[in-house]
Amino acid sequence: MCGIVAVLQSPEEASSLRTKVLKASRSLRHRGPDWSGLRVQSLDGGSHHSMLAHERLGIVAPQDGAQPLIDESGAVALTVNGEIYNHHSLREGLREEHRFATESDCEIILHLFEERGSEAVADLDGVFAFVLSDERSGAVLAARDPIGVVPLYWGRDAMGAVWFASEMKALTDHCTRFEPFPPGHYYYDGELHRYYDPAWRKVEAANRGFDPGELREVLERAVVKRLMGDVPYGVLLSGGLDSSVVAAIAARHAERRVEDQERSAAWWPRLHSFCIGLEGSPDLKAAEEVAAHIGTVHHSLTFTLQDGLDALREVIRHLETYDITTIRASTPMFLMARQIKAMGIKMVLSGEGSDEIFGGYLYFHKAPNPRELHEECVRKVEKLHYYDCLRANKSTSAWGVEARVPFLDREVLDHVMSLDPEAKMCDVGSGRMEKHILRQAFDVADDPYLPESVLWRQKEQFSDGVGYGWIDALRDLAEDRVSDQEFELREHRFPMNSPLTKEGYLYRRIFEELYPQPSAATCVDAERSIACSSATALRWDAEWESAADPSGRAIASHERAWDGEGPGMGSEPAI
Repeated sequence: MCGIVAVLQSPEEASSLRTKVLKASRSLRHRGPDWSGLRVQSLDGGSHHSMLAHERLGIVAPQDGAQPLIDESGAVALTVNGEIYNHHSLREGLREEHRFATESDCEIILHLFEERGSEAVADLDGVFAFVLSDERSGAVLAARDPIGVVPLYWGRDAMGAVWFASEMKALTDHCTRFEPFPPGHYYYDGELHRYYDPAWRKVEAANRGFDPGELREVLERAVVKRLMGDVPYGVLLSGGLDSSVVAAIAARHAERRVEDQERSAAWWPRLHSFCIGLEGSPDLKAAEEVAAHIGTVHHSLTFTLQDGLDALREVIRHLETYDITTIRASTPMFLMARQIKAMGIKMVLSGEGSDEIFGGYLYFHKAPNPRELHEECVRKVEKLHYYDCLRANKSTSAWGVEARVPFLDREVLDHVMSLDPEAKMCDVGSGRMEKHILRQAFDVADDPYLPESVLWRQKEQFSDGVGYGWIDALRDLAEDRVSDQEFELREHRFPMNSPLTKEGYLYRRIFEELYPQPSAATCVDAERSIACSSATALRWDAEWESAADPSGRAIASHERAWDGEGPGMGSEPAI
């Protein structure tokens, strides 16, 4: 992932504005340590200026893909954070002749804009946040991918100029107000437009029949397209179902180069896998079993409780959130990404998004009917950019590593979210555990993707799977750092999204020290930070009502979520 900053149609004098933009861009250099670029555009006879900056992490065409990218005329500039997986087919579909200056997958956006204007956004298959500016007409096009895998924030400064940036920290010194740019939208001609509005948002459109082979093929295509790149890559492998499925697919294609439809040998044919946990954690053991089965070069990384606690403030600075579960899960991922980068890996595949689209969280066992299950999946998918997308992106980008998430591929989303939700319902009595259809799709007897013990391993939260002592250590730290008096007065200090636990108070206090601007706190979704358990969980299971902690292991019903005795059914406690 790269870092982008753009300031559009500012009346500020060019030299002083340039100084500000360069400073803002430098604050994102961790996202793109390979190269930096800045493009200045003069508008309205020089009375206004637009500036586009870029901090590059070179994954595709690292030799010639520096940004901002410029079109043939020299008037249209583009700064992009993301990958466009269908760039070859889009290039072949162009109606006119265009001169491509690079091999970058992102340059296609410039030429699509020349032919189709803002309508080009809907053609893009990938994850992205970009800003495009035409110096001749003053036209501006900014867009974010359908689910918000890639972060983007926007705001206005005191002089009325519009700013965009990959992370909030680049805007805090310059904008009077700012907020997340909504996923699935584009900004054009001064207006915000929604371009991704899938039919599956309404339960009536979720009527596709389940076919295990079809689901397997859709997921395989999503993984393979994400192997696009010209640098060494790896897979994150927790040993849970989601990351294991992604790793198993990647391992089957790692020896061939997907950039030429697997006609030639891969540049780096040995696939490396990574897992992190406390010594003796559940994830480490399960990941080693998967790695042995699929044949990766596996790296079991460990951290101590003190390592995690020492990193906490830096994690919050990079994440730009005070959400409890996000911070818990991000800290080990943050530590792991640093070690991955030290080994020369620049891109990894990860399993985020599966629980949301398949109804994989353990409270989905309590879903009373298919309609409510589907509506909850839709709600969680539309919130992903506040939580797991943010975690995966910012935890790894902190060290110049890019995380790619096949389960949030657009084709996968449209396929899985269009399935009849009856297929996703859990039923312990009949042997249907969470994400049963995903397990079924990869339960191939004659060519097994995964060991049975992993394919049917029960769900664990990442923050628990790395070692159960981790959450306890965070609670103990909060108890030590937050006095009873402070906590009693929490609603006075934090009247908006007032924390319910001392752990939440500690994170909120650190966040405010780092980001004291009023807009900053509103950029964090309040759902899990304030209530910790969602309204849905409360409606489905009354045991959530007294729970202030967001970890599933705080709920007794989760410990009973799966106690079946069928083939491959795990007996681990439900966390």
